[in-house]
Amino acid sequence: MTAISSPSLPINDFPGGPRLLADVGGTNARFALETAPGQIVAIDVLPCVEYPTLAAALLAYLGSPLVAKAVGTGQGRIRNGAIAIANPVIGDMVRMTNHHWAFSIEALRREVGFDTLLVVNDFTALASALPFLSFEQKRQVGDGVAVQGTPLGLIGAGTGLGVSGLIPGRDGWTALLSEGGHVSFAPVNQTEVEILQYAWTEFEHVSAERLMSGAGIELIYRALAKMRGVAAEPLAASDISRRALVGDCALCDEVIEAFCCMLGTIAGNLVVTLGAQGGVYIGGGIVPKLGQRFDRSGFRARFEYKGRFNQYLAQVPTWVITAEYPAFVGVSAILSEKLASA
Repeated sequence: MTAISSPSLPINDFPGGPRLLADVGGTNARFALETAPGQIVAIDVLPCVEYPTLAAALLAYLGSPLVAKAVGTGQGRIRNGAIAIANPVIGDMVRMTNHHWAFSIEALRREVGFDTLLVVNDFTALASALPFLSFEQKRQVGDGVAVQGTPLGLIGAGTGLGVSGLIPGRDGWTALLSEGGHVSFAPVNQTEVEILQYAWTEFEHVSAERLMSGAGIELIYRALAKMRGVAAEPLAASDISRRALVGDCALCDEVIEAFCCMLGTIAGNLVVTLGAQGGVYIGGGIVPKLGQRFDRSGFRARFEYKGRFNQYLAQVPTWVITAEYPAFVGVSAILSEKLASA
């Protein structure tokens, strides 16, 4: 596959040879090698369901012809790596929330034979990439101008709902270790109240992630179908999105509109919580695939809908991250900082 380059990354040499970079979600595990500063190659995406453990997936990648070709014979074995994972990382043991994988970081390091192996939350890694995104790697939705030197917000819906942010400091940025996707869902209008009431019939606690995710799109669909008095088909989130985008299902389009508006509320809440006048970035697997449908949705209007703080929100920009593998850039920066301080 073609390399992705981030020339604005801090320049240093790689005395330890090529570095492994990984971005592990509840559905797919994405792997790559960084062979020189900002040169990310040998990208491969492995379905999590096809491997019993993360170690098995990682070893399959490291043993692949793709890696052998990228490493060649002159660079030696891979000794250092960093993994961004869709899960809290507290201590040595990691148990994924949206997949069955569980592992010890130290045991995984020994199993793959690395000198250094970092494991960080995926949205901490993605937040670390934000300062390095070019204008071509993001698309602004609505108005607003970033205020330099102020916090940045980050949200992203996929298998789950990731939330993070970057806080400026004297020595650079600090990425938040946030699990903000698990805050309680807050409805804004009667329709959302009824969606929440329906969700309570399936879940004792309804977090933002219950609705702002792939499974959440399916839950919104079931709720709206009941509210409209129609039979809900057994549709996956991808089917609902596809039908909405091609325009052959009014109910599916209503689901996507509700999803976008709810996400606008959450993004606005993040701004007023963090004081994120530097803007909010939207990642994850769902929104970038919605394309222009997201841009013309009620997302931005809902984002600004904060009563006395309407004008405050109106001045804050929002961007959709369009870079294909932005987490690699962030996890590379985190690994570089770790190795530089070792």
